[in-house]
Amino acid sequence: MNKIAIIIITYNRPADMLALAMNIEKLSSQKELLEEVIIVNNNSTVSYDEVKSFTQEHPSTPFKLIESKENLGVSRGRNFAIEQSKAPILVLIDDDAEFQDTDLLQRINDAVIENPKAGILAVKILYFQNRQFQINCFPHKSFEKRKDLNSFDTYYFAGCGNVIVKEAFDIAGPFPTDFFYGMEEYDLSYRVLEAGYTIKYIANIVLLHKESTEGRQTKSDKLRGMWVNKTKVAWRYLPIPCYFTTAVAWSAFFLIKSKFDLIGFINGWIAIVTIPFNEKRKKVSKLLQEYLNKVEARMIY
Repeated sequence: MNKIAIIIITYNRPADMLALAMNIEKLSSQKELLEEVIIVNNNSTVSYDEVKSFTQEHPSTPFKLIESKENLGVSRGRNFAIEQSKAPILVLIDDDAEFQDTDLLQRINDAVIENPKAGILAVKILYFQNRQFQINCFPHKSFEKRKDLNSFDTYYFAGCGNVIVKEAFDIAGPFPTDFFYGMEEYDLSYRVLEAGYTIKYIANIVLLHKESTEGRQTKSDKLRGMWVNKTKVAWRYLPIPCYFTTAVAWSAFFLIKSKFDLIGFINGWIAIVTIPFNEKRKKVSKLLQEYLNKVEARMIY
């Protein structure tokens, strides 16, 4: 059996975090499979007293609540939380999500054993409110073709919930620390795949995502971060034309979704045109390119 650590970073969402802690406390097979539940409070400005009380009142679940002295962002926060872990299997989940099934730990253990080449398991993510697919968290752009499959090899995973083999994480390196929010999972995905692992989607590991709006960046800042970071990933790992197509396609997406925030648009392009001068390219190997072609990866944006 594989010991599992559940990793959560939380910021200004005490109600969501409390609900997740209560959800985790109900999971079965904890004694056999659950090493720890690491909760990093990312320097929140609101009280987490209820969360702290709950974790203290339920010692049978191995909660470990850590207070960060600064807001580390998503990538640095996850890296910090993972550094505190001793388990070989890491389950990362956003603080505004919950697990659907109480036998989750056993399902994860079984999936890891059945897929020894997988460095990351992508999971099924549904909206908490209506149990419908959250399509933008589906780990492949061909949603209609793959939505009913029980499993398939893919090339990225959703950041709001996933399973990472610690050995693969240690070899590939941490989440990119220059990404405060957005697209850090793509950067890690290419490095894990380059290290010789696969990414496998497992449909019977299900996460319910609320998509809370509390405690995060403004919508425009979030969109700009996603645009710039996705373009960085394209420059670092993909053929050069993908850098240009990604930058242009995501700039249009930013304009539309931000309701034509021209200041943010200009700042985004300033960041993007400097990428080739500040970032080293780490173009994927021929072997990985073959894998990406095999799994029908979309790389142009």
